[in-house]
Amino acid sequence: MDAKEVKSDLVLILDYGSQYTHLITRRIRSLSVFSLCITGTSPLKAITDHKPRVVILSGGPHSVHTADSPSFPEGFAEWAESNGVHVLGICYGLQLIVQRLGGEVGVGEKQEYGRMEIAVEKNSGLFGSKRVGDRQAVWMSHGDEVLRLPDGFEVVARSQQGAVAAIESRGRRFYGLQYHPEVTHSPEGMEMLRYFLFDICGVNAGWKMENVLDEEIKVIKSTVGPEDHVICALSGGVDSTVAATLVHKAIGERLHCIFVDNGLLRYKEQERVMATFKKDLHLPVTCVDATEQFLSKLKGVEDPEVKRKIIGKEFICIFDAFAHDLEKKLGKKPAYLVQGTLYPDVIESCPPPGTGRSHSHTIKSHHNVGGLPKDMKLKLIEPLKLLFKDEVRQLGKILDVPEGFLKRHPFPGPGLAVRVLGDVTKDSALDILRQVDEIFIQSIKDAGLYDTIWQAFAVFLPVRSVGVQGDQRTHSHVVALRAVTSQDGMTADWYQFDHKFLDHVSRKICNSVRGVNRVVLDITSKPPSTIEWE
Repeated sequence: MDAKEVKSDLVLILDYGSQYTHLITRRIRSLSVFSLCITGTSPLKAITDHKPRVVILSGGPHSVHTADSPSFPEGFAEWAESNGVHVLGICYGLQLIVQRLGGEVGVGEKQEYGRMEIAVEKNSGLFGSKRVGDRQAVWMSHGDEVLRLPDGFEVVARSQQGAVAAIESRGRRFYGLQYHPEVTHSPEGMEMLRYFLFDICGVNAGWKMENVLDEEIKVIKSTVGPEDHVICALSGGVDSTVAATLVHKAIGERLHCIFVDNGLLRYKEQERVMATFKKDLHLPVTCVDATEQFLSKLKGVEDPEVKRKIIGKEFICIFDAFAHDLEKKLGKKPAYLVQGTLYPDVIESCPPPGTGRSHSHTIKSHHNVGGLPKDMKLKLIEPLKLLFKDEVRQLGKILDVPEGFLKRHPFPGPGLAVRVLGDVTKDSALDILRQVDEIFIQSIKDAGLYDTIWQAFAVFLPVRSVGVQGDQRTHSHVVALRAVTSQDGMTADWYQFDHKFLDHVSRKICNSVRGVNRVVLDITSKPPSTIEWE
């Protein structure tokens, strides 16, 4: 199946602000069906231009009977019906369908949050071979409920409290679920989505990473002129490395990479990643050691947002100098810049509908290489911007990026600056943190846990504690350990280590790293916390 055929089976998700919206995208892609997510208040043309086979209306925190509640555009329902597009509303999306198509939604007598049983009330395509009376556990999260259905719709499942749980209008190809099939708390949710896409909508499961590779190479070759040169800032992480390898495959030695050692890298990071770049991937990379430049500017700075901005600014200065040196060497300016932007970055940059904002809250100021000097006039190449992290790893495997490198845990752009809480130049914080982090990560690898964990790292805390070491009272530093499991980094749970493992790691850190006498464990999920501490 070629790329055009794959795109013809696009599932488009209209996002109304649910914390689970990205999971819908992921679940559908896991079925080898391409899916994209755009804001739910997009104009009709933005929706129709994608030519989707299926449109899913996500959940959201809003109430459809309030004046400012977000909704799909005028003409959407008519367009979907006349073009044979199937529409599935989830939670708030179901209520939107009901309210906009002539039904009624009101405040429920009993709100439904969390695990709930539903029962099939009518044989329905949504539930495949399920029979009337069959029950299943689902995850509910709603305060409003359907009071009256639009013409042509019927109830096909109800909750144990009697609320409408699923509706459909087979003739109009509109369907709705009051619960969230995309979350793991709805054990049979994937089965329902699979049946809906393949049996009801007739979608083909033909989207593969090989399609992405072939299409992106074609796009890069058609975009970059035969005499154009491209530059790329390599962070040492998976995203920028896969992006650079992909572009290198497309245009060869006209790609010019730079790797900056900012003095904020992990233990022996420079020598390890440069060996991979040159020996394994044969990428054209210039390594710049700018440790003194970065640390001198960070001296005395404690605010994490200020640290991020300083680091971003210094990267830009170095990058600008690299580009000018390259221009002198080539006799012409480089035309393009490669960035390893991922789909979660795109999603997190979009504001939740109904907030009245034109942009999202600032979560991270330093992302890739933003704020480049205007005179550089570089056009962007972002070959990974529609992919999630695990999909990037799949693509990297096809590109022969070493498996050990692909499985590396994510590392923040500002490096250890956001893992040292406070001034990075005080109290030998960076040296201590590198040693602690190396012990922690190597212990995880030795225990065979590294590939199970999405991300693990140590944090240097700006506090001292009293301890007893070598029969002497000490007043030394405290470090925290953080390890999480996740699929895409947008939500995460803390990893529950065996107590013996934690005891082993704590003892080794306190006995091996001078200046540390206490180790603590971070046991918060995302949300409410972020994965990184700053």
